[in-house]
Amino acid sequence: MSGEPQVGAELRALREHFTRLMMTYRFGMDEVMTKITILRDEFAYAHEYNPIEHVSSRLKSPESLLAKARRKGVDLTIDALRAEIFDIAGVRVTCSFVSDIYKVRDMIAAQQDLVVLEERDYISHPKGNGYKSLHLIVEVPVFLSDRVQPVVVEIQIRTIAMDFWASLEHKIYYKYDKAVPQRLLDELKEASLAASELDEKMERLHDEVLQHSRDTATEHPEGRSASPFAPSWELLDSYLRGKPGAMGAAGASGVPAAVEPGDAPAAG
Repeated sequence: MSGEPQVGAELRALREHFTRLMMTYRFGMDEVMTKITILRDEFAYAHEYNPIEHVSSRLKSPESLLAKARRKGVDLTIDALRAEIFDIAGVRVTCSFVSDIYKVRDMIAAQQDLVVLEERDYISHPKGNGYKSLHLIVEVPVFLSDRVQPVVVEIQIRTIAMDFWASLEHKIYYKYDKAVPQRLLDELKEASLAASELDEKMERLHDEVLQHSRDTATEHPEGRSASPFAPSWELLDSYLRGKPGAMGAAGASGVPAAVEPGDAPAAG
């Protein structure tokens, strides 16, 4: 006999719907991860500076999702879970500086196929325990084989210092099963203030270095940093020298003419 319990058709159908629900949220999370990765890589090349230090994602387990639904009094139906729980899929973006958080927020919000449903700014308005972060609740389309399914994803954007504090706070609450002694709560609040002061000081230093770089850029031009997608100067030079008339074609259209098989480099 099989080790699986005997289940009825209704329970089997519910399990199938729940599995598809979790799959769509994973796909939505992957869509957001792809968007942020593209923004990170393109911004780093275009501006020679990367506001995103790290990106991670997590999908709630079925046990965690159903437990939260029970705590919140949400009906255990697919429609109710979609409508009332917004952190089934989550993406966390870690930045170096507070100003980077809002740069990243603006770039995400500018995506034409992404809708920002809600923004919670716990940086301007920290939680009482000292927690700071910027939360975006966004909706992205997921293209399935038989339909387009809008999926809600929560994005948390914070600095390295904020992320370190939040990670420590989570561990403390877990170890004490949420019954944290007041002394530790007070120290956590002080640590949050210290983390904020560190963020402010590091950003001031960063701004000073950036200003110095701008002031000296005309004196010591270094050009754009190398990209793995860019051909070397030697390759471009040998291409243009090896194709008669290629320089003219490049000047007229902006794109050099293709090298034909059998074309020989020009003499001399």
